[in-house]
Amino acid sequence: MKTGGIDSGRIEAMIAQLKAAATRPTAALPELPTLSGTQPATKVNFSDALQGALASVNADQQKADALGKSFSAGDDKVNLSEVMISMQKASISFQASIQVRNKLVSSYHEIMNMQV
Repeated sequence: MKTGGIDSGRIEAMIAQLKAAATRPTAALPELPTLSGTQPATKVNFSDALQGALASVNADQQKADALGKSFSAGDDKVNLSEVMISMQKASISFQASIQVRNKLVSSYHEIMNMQV
């Protein structure tokens, strides 16, 4: 009997081949090389990572503030370009931390609105 141009005997033979292939044991996978002398990766605590990032943002802000005060006091060792670059770095790191905070807050709200 033909079904849509394909003989049903051929279909049954293909199904039998697939079943036979599925029941055959697969060849053993090659052993993965182990890295000798390496330490397992240290786990990073989320709160520690967040605290470190905020400390870095704070340090950038303080450095920019100190350079700005030194420049405005007339310190010859501080260039205007150094002050501007430092202020931009502080601004960018602060804006990035605000974006991370906003994403965390929106994720929290999304989780709290999930139905259990």
